[in-house]
Amino acid sequence: MVTGAGGSIGSELCRQLLDCKPARIVLFEQGELALYQIDRELRGRAAQAGIPVTTRLGSVTNKARVAAVLRDERVEIVLHAAAYKHVPLVEENELEGARNNVMGTQIVAEAAQLANVERFILVSTDKAVRPTNIMGATKRMAELVVQDLASRAQTTRYAMVRFGNVLGSSGSVLPLFQQQIEAGGPVTVTHPEVTRFFMTIPEAARLVLLAGAYARGGDVFVLDMGEPRRIIDIAKQMIHLAGRRVKDPATGEGDIAIEITGLRPGEKLYEELLIDDASLQATPHNKILRAQEARLSQIEVAAMLKELNASIDAGDAERLRALVSTRVDGYHHQELEGSIVSPTAIA
Repeated sequence: MVTGAGGSIGSELCRQLLDCKPARIVLFEQGELALYQIDRELRGRAAQAGIPVTTRLGSVTNKARVAAVLRDERVEIVLHAAAYKHVPLVEENELEGARNNVMGTQIVAEAAQLANVERFILVSTDKAVRPTNIMGATKRMAELVVQDLASRAQTTRYAMVRFGNVLGSSGSVLPLFQQQIEAGGPVTVTHPEVTRFFMTIPEAARLVLLAGAYARGGDVFVLDMGEPRRIIDIAKQMIHLAGRRVKDPATGEGDIAIEITGLRPGEKLYEELLIDDASLQATPHNKILRAQEARLSQIEVAAMLKELNASIDAGDAERLRALVSTRVDGYHHQELEGSIVSPTAIA
């Protein structure tokens, strides 16, 4: 079963699962249109391969629905890709972000254990490492929940896979830059020095599936994303590939301007994949590494979840942020002062 089956990563996992010849694939998704689209895309290939595809509408925060689907479909492996992932949106809707990303992960992970699921793989993000935003913090909390369950699980093997940005995913810079270039610009970049790790969606999904096969229990897998790239360099390259020239802010010569808009709330200049660089161990695949990282105790995780639930029930965003500050290692607010940079910085 793939949760978030209609998302960028979830849908690619579903496509690649067809090549793995499973007995059945269960698509679990709360968005009706997204579920319809991935189901429609897969049906033909799945039928040719003789693989039944089951579509199930539902939210990962609906405990009864998740448990029923796992039980009725006799799910053996869960790939948990469902999450709210857009940093600025979650920053402004932190309670719903926490409900979906943390409580949703707890519900699916616990239901997997009760259903005797063989493996549970959490799709995580580099933004969970020393996060400066609520989205990353909630993904780190989700990791802590999974690590805690793994320490006591008898039948289910839990693991998580952490990686950076995927090229062309919903909300990513490539589709945005393409639209801006087609409109004649400007192309907007938050800061001239902002960098990100990038990987294609198919490669990321393939490595997630491989990492899941390596899971021993409680694993944190980190994908080798190569060297980070400056976003402004990608913008310039896309402008050139479109047969246009970058407009010089000093002379006004060129076709497409690059506009520096300033870092958004919670946005980092650079991302990290590891909490502790010395923790890495090799796996059978050179692009998949296993990290040994500190985790919270069972009592600490239980207290974290109790306070998180109380914050959500009370609709108290400040209480949630206070909890994040005490429970998520390295969490800090990103200072935005001085983040608006002079146009000459793009030259």
